[in-house]
Order: sequence, then C-alpha cells, then structure tokens
Amino acid sequence: MAKKIIFISFDYDNDAAYKNLLLAWDKNKEFDFELYNGSLKEAINSTNAPYIKSKIKPLILKASHLLCIVGKQSASSAWINWEIQTAVEAKKKLIGVKIEKAHLSPSPLISNGATWALSFNFDAIKKAVESS
Repeated sequence: MAKKIIFISFDYDNDAAYKNLLLAWDKNKEFDFELYNGSLKEAINSTNAPYIKSKIKPLILKASHLLCIVGKQSASSAWINWEIQTAVEAKKKLIGVKIEKAHLSPSPLISNGATWALSFNFDAIKKAVESS
C-alpha cells in the first residue's frame, strides 16, 4: 500500500504543540506529514491571503489526506475551513482529530464524511488514518 501523505490543518496559535507531537510521531515513518508551518494571523480576505493560499494549496493537492487537529478555536477558523474545503474540492480524504471530545468541529469536516479520532493519542490517530 502506498504511503499516505497527510496535510496537517491546525490552529497555529493554540494547537501547535499537538502538531509538533504529530511530527515527533512521524519519526516512525508510518506517516508522511505535510504542513504550512506559518502563522495565519492574516484575515482570509486580506491582501496577503492570495499569497498564503498559493503556498498552502500545493501542499494540500500533493497530499492524499487532510488531518485537522480540532482544538477549541478550530470550528471558527476561516483558514481551517478554507483548507478543508480545498481538500474536499481536490477529493482528498479527511481525518478529524479531537484534542478534547467537547470541542466543536469545523462544519466542512462533518458535512464531508471525515474519519474521526476522538482522542489525541497515537493509536486512535493511526486507526483513523488506516481506516480512511
């Protein structure tokens, strides 16, 4: 089976530690993670947004999956919603990983049949990746 290339969508300001944990787990070479490792403090309709999108979109298109780390602010992030929608339009498989079960999920994950890991641990995430 081909190695899965996974774009990580996350809230840079609040959930970077979880992204870093995924990258540490990546050392086992079971996954191949891709990400835009920059802050998206710019508004999605700002003058810099087209440039930022031009950097992120090729990474999403290269991936086979988009994994969204669902933290406290994820559901309200226009950038995360754009990343998910871009993945949906490119027919990428979606994976949602909840940091805490109570966190609201971005609506494009729910409405587009994401596979879920309802806790942030290696086994749950690996199972979600393998079943997607």
